Amino acid sequence: MLPEGGRKEDGSWGEARRMAAGAAAKLCTIWGWRWGCQSSRMVGSLSPFPSVLLLILLLLLSPAPQPAASDITNGNNEHLKREHSLIKPYQGVGSSSMPLWDFQGSTMLTSQYIRLTPDEPSKEGSIWNHQPCFLKDWEMHVHFKVHGIGKKSLHGDGFALWYTRDRLMPGPVFGSKDNFHGLAIFLDTYPNDESTERVFPYISVMVNNGSLKYDHSKDGRWTELAGCTADFRNQNHDTFLAVRYSRGRLTVMTDVEDKNEWKNCIDISGVQLPTGYYFGASAGTGDLSDNHDIISMKLFQLMVEHTPEEDNIDWTKIEPSVSFLKSPKDNVDDPTGNFRSGPLTGWKVFLLLLCALLGIIVCAVVGAVVFQKRQERNKRFY
Repeated sequence: MLPEGGRKEDGSWGEARRMAAGAAAKLCTIWGWRWGCQSSRMVGSLSPFPSVLLLILLLLLSPAPQPAASDITNGNNEHLKREHSLIKPYQGVGSSSMPLWDFQGSTMLTSQYIRLTPDEPSKEGSIWNHQPCFLKDWEMHVHFKVHGIGKKSLHGDGFALWYTRDRLMPGPVFGSKDNFHGLAIFLDTYPNDESTERVFPYISVMVNNGSLKYDHSKDGRWTELAGCTADFRNQNHDTFLAVRYSRGRLTVMTDVEDKNEWKNCIDISGVQLPTGYYFGASAGTGDLSDNHDIISMKLFQLMVEHTPEEDNIDWTKIEPSVSFLKSPKDNVDDPTGNFRSGPLTGWKVFLLLLCALLGIIVCAVVGAVVFQKRQERNKRFY
């Protein structure tokens, strides 16, 4: 399930060191640093710089963290949790003998899909897992289809995936209640905010402890943690979404381009979600409409080792939260539709400092070389 990257990383690190050493050797020759590398004339002034350069190159050429796509499971059935999965022929859906999933509203069950709403105005429907999930690390794969006869912007509104404390509670947020406790992933197809520069359809994430309201007029911009554009509506091929939660890291991936590969959408750290919540999906239509179909929802358990301290935590009592919160003024639209401004991550800060340090070193080295040449030129006149 999880890639074991230890040996691979060691090999990449060794390769990076060899590349850095080779690059440093070339710079020693090209930039005249042979004085500091091979000669004793400038040992006192320039000899430290090749070592520093080697370190900088080593850091720059070292492999960056692997994209989240490499972490997404390939669907190993060994870790499939059937009690939390919705798979054809949909046994246990709405059945009194096997009540694994319950549905309400306009939801319609067929042999090939579960339609949350038909392509009709003013409809809302949902489907909810009957069993609370007590897994600390999990991954949900959703096979879905959003389609309708509406052209351009004459369709809506989208659907939501939920991991929340309450279930089967209809409301104004894509067919489910507002002020929820837990996690929501919104797949929004209609821009309510005419001033937005986002490109729709748009996928966004929200974590709520019951104190926040979803603002439809702003497409949830004020409470969104991250988002991306994904062209999933009216596609002639299968469309998929993967949601992964492990050790405080929330990752959302899409496969909507018929390439059979996951594409990065959202990756956030510092997310705290309790166990014992329910998985569900809901959709709603207003004056505009679409068919919102769920074909399958597969939940996989991630085999992740936790520290003894983490194992001693009562995960059912954790409050849904995120370690960073952006103020509304920071939630400015990005025309690309990707995650926008917010606090600089540790990796971004590191890169900025690294670039600044590299600039200072280059300036110092160039200055020292120029100074040395001037000294040699002056000696010729004596």
